[in-house]
Amino acid sequence: MMPFSPQGWSAEDVANPYPIYRRYRSEDPVHQAAPGTWYVFGYEHVAETLSSRDFSRNMPPHLPGRDNALRRSVENWLVFLDPPRHTRLRRLLAATFSPMVATSLRPRVAEIAHDLLRGFTDRHAVDLVKDFAAPLPVLVISELLGVPASLHDWFRERAEWLQQASSARAARNEDAFTKAEAAARELTEYFREEVRRRWKPRSDLVSLLAHAEGLTTDEITGTCVHLLTAGHETATNLIGKSVLALLAHPKVLERLRAEPRLVPAAVEELIRYDPPVQMVTRWATQVRQLGGWEIRSGDKVTLVLGSANRDPRQFAEPDELRLDRGTTRHCGFGLGIHYCLGAALARAEAEIALPMLLDLLSNRTVTDVRYGHDMVFHGPVRLMLTVRIRRGRAG
Repeated sequence: MMPFSPQGWSAEDVANPYPIYRRYRSEDPVHQAAPGTWYVFGYEHVAETLSSRDFSRNMPPHLPGRDNALRRSVENWLVFLDPPRHTRLRRLLAATFSPMVATSLRPRVAEIAHDLLRGFTDRHAVDLVKDFAAPLPVLVISELLGVPASLHDWFRERAEWLQQASSARAARNEDAFTKAEAAARELTEYFREEVRRRWKPRSDLVSLLAHAEGLTTDEITGTCVHLLTAGHETATNLIGKSVLALLAHPKVLERLRAEPRLVPAAVEELIRYDPPVQMVTRWATQVRQLGGWEIRSGDKVTLVLGSANRDPRQFAEPDELRLDRGTTRHCGFGLGIHYCLGAALARAEAEIALPMLLDLLSNRTVTDVRYGHDMVFHGPVRLMLTVRIRRGRAG
């Protein structure tokens, strides 16, 4: 087969990569795209790699420079750490972050979502990404981190700048790393000052982390910056792609409207069906056999989560959207020790947002969808919903 290379895909392939995944999953499930570079498409091998300690989640090598704010921040992101440091930091974060999501944050998510949707009914056309799916998670994370309302616009802009550091975007924008570096520097300075101010505890996550034993200031600021960029884009993509999937399946949409109790199961199935993160990367730390191939130490292995979630050997009729599928063993948020710490927050945002959007979707049609050319953080960057014109009968 031709070497797998998403960089050259058309806009149509980016928006719907599943036919391409299906072909590679069937014919070359552990695919060598170049010497030392592999793509893994089948569920079994993706799950095996995610759960193995023989594959490392090191810092991505594409970041330029050896001593800059972006690199220093990323070095403290949980997603790029291995045990034992990963184990220690994740345990401390789970003890503070997860309880906040489960208890105090959900009511505020509902209030923020309601405020964003206010006035939508009077607008003929809305961009669901710009006007709702993108600002919602930034505002929620701002609430989580105790960022005042006066800084929300500044905070959101820096989140967007940070996202330019992804390899796919950096290849298309010569200013990408300059903007990401500026955002990392400014946000690190901001959170350093906030940690200093938390000598008197508050009710936000920065306070909880500042008063937790065993965390350095660099780890706290890096975690805050990581939550901003990862939590923002994952939830944005989940909401946008969930709306597109429901509109493409009107019977499923009608059933969800009639049976709101199915919303949590629907969110789980939507994550499986079209996950907001399509690929994650690991590096082999020793020689391993995978699908009959020898993976050498130092090889880069990209796990195609979107393909694994459509593997018919794991999920019956995987290209169907089924609200009552009843499985949570998908790869939408990863597996193993690097299972997404923010999964509970992304689920909460989607479970709260989707019921609010059902009325909006009842009389609107999609008139323009544009995907960002990124097969890691994957989703629409523009999703126009326009009021459907009802044509009367002649006569």
